[in-house]
Amino acid sequence: MSTPAPPSPAPARLLIAGFGKLGARLGERYAARGTEVSGVRRSGGTAGAGVELIRADLADPAAPPLALPHVDAMVITLPPPTVDGVVEPDAYRRSLETLAASLPSVPARVVFVSSTRVFEGRGDGSVITEADAPSPTSDRARALVDGERRAAELFGASVIRPSGIYGPGRDSLIRRVLAGDPIQYARRTNRVHESDLVRAIEAMLERDDAPGLLHATDASPASLGDVATVVAGELGVSVPPRVLPDEAGGTVLSGQRMLDFLGSLDYPSYREGYAEMVRLRAS
Repeated sequence: MSTPAPPSPAPARLLIAGFGKLGARLGERYAARGTEVSGVRRSGGTAGAGVELIRADLADPAAPPLALPHVDAMVITLPPPTVDGVVEPDAYRRSLETLAASLPSVPARVVFVSSTRVFEGRGDGSVITEADAPSPTSDRARALVDGERRAAELFGASVIRPSGIYGPGRDSLIRRVLAGDPIQYARRTNRVHESDLVRAIEAMLERDDAPGLLHATDASPASLGDVATVVAGELGVSVPPRVLPDEAGGTVLSGQRMLDFLGSLDYPSYREGYAEMVRLRAS
């Protein structure tokens, strides 16, 4: 395993375009380090201490011109824009172009948060790495691939693709196990704890050896049945019933580049992560 390069200082000014749960966690951490943080999102509300919230719909062609501040770094974590739940084919591209037109200059470091959903067409069980080409089959996945390309064209962005994010406030599997919902035991799954994802984004913003493409996933892909069985054991409840027939599906992702890049993970597998979540739930 390679030794991670030391980080550069935190950016003085950071813009987070798409200020949802992940953006808020990232913004909170950078604001605590003294960075001037601005967040762009469609809805209002509070943004946390030290964060300036800018309310704007980047995908709306009728929206008034937007003047964004000069920043040293930017994280783009926009969901694919939808209308009535349907992904618009060009709305992602429009959002990014609005963002580019609204900035006084291109930031020195830009990270585009995509998703390993871009491999949804790879269901053969072979291990997928950053060298593999995307295989989108849905409008949402195709929009993500298009967004990656346009972010690289407009901003020279690096791309990070998280797998299934879990952690505090991201406990859907725990709720399913408690409810006794049937699950597809054979489904192949991959996940990353939100803490490790945030660390990876920070490292991509700050380190000179940051890769241009990173799959944010731990090194422990596992079937959904295996994960649910561990969660049930931690909760002290019965394992959920099995959906029949067994259908594998899903993908298997290599987390080696993520591990090499960070040196270690706070949560190397779902076992540590869900054990902590259950303990916190009980406290």
